[in-house]
Amino acid sequence: RFIDQQVASIGCCCCGKRSTKMTSIGARVVLAASSAARKIGQALDNVGASMEVAKYTEKLVPSTRFVAVDGVAPMVSESAAFVAPSASIVGNVSMGKNSSVWYGATVRGDVNKVEIGENTCIGDRAVIHVAKIQGDFPTLIGSNVTVGPAAVIHASTLEDSIIVGPSAQVLDGAVVGSNCILAPGAVVTPGTKVSSGELWAGSPAKKVRGLTPEEIESIADSAVDKAELASLHAVECAKDFKQLAEDEEEYEDNLVRDPDYIQKDSPDQSDVLGMGSPGRIFDSTLTNPEEGLKLRKQQEKE
Repeated sequence: RFIDQQVASIGCCCCGKRSTKMTSIGARVVLAASSAARKIGQALDNVGASMEVAKYTEKLVPSTRFVAVDGVAPMVSESAAFVAPSASIVGNVSMGKNSSVWYGATVRGDVNKVEIGENTCIGDRAVIHVAKIQGDFPTLIGSNVTVGPAAVIHASTLEDSIIVGPSAQVLDGAVVGSNCILAPGAVVTPGTKVSSGELWAGSPAKKVRGLTPEEIESIADSAVDKAELASLHAVECAKDFKQLAEDEEEYEDNLVRDPDYIQKDSPDQSDVLGMGSPGRIFDSTLTNPEEGLKLRKQQEKE
């Protein structure tokens, strides 16, 4: 029996050494294969780089929504309605509350200042710039101003309550009085003075006629409508990936769910970590009927 035990122990030791040896061989094979794959990948990358006609290096592009110039950063009101993710506000720019800068628009105060009042909308792909070389002109935009898509406001002044049509231009040193409308495509040439309450159109822009009281009232309505729409866009652009996925799931559910089928439960506002409302087990409608009456009244009010 003693001899059998010794033989068995020797056999186990041999098996353990053999398994350890097999493991070390497998690890060496994996390391060799991974090293060879890495070298092959580097070689292929070098071959591809040598074949490029125009060298290109991928870089992470930082956000250009707010950019400082010479240490001067934009000053945007905390109660601003909306600044689109693809918009750019650069340098010495100040913007009042409930104002908005839409997709692709650029407000650039690099060589002079730009001031934007309250309830003012800078439309999609509009360009707001200043001048320093040909004249020391800042850009001053008042309140309740609607600047249309692709419009250009360059080193000029817009007073309060103005509509600048799509693709219109207001150039260096021009001043547009309050309660005015510039037609789409109008070009207000440098140094032009537009009196209050007028409609201008053409290239170069000329006075067409005076505005009616209804048209002047529509200018304020346009500013209010843009501010409300900007608030909606601000909420949507602030959503993270999880919220967007939940919105998409709810949208698809509403498309396929029959109104007569069981509807989704509305979330309990007093729920904590999915465990229900604290104390609800003790304040149930069975033990305390008055709690059920309070809950019903609350649901009716909602």
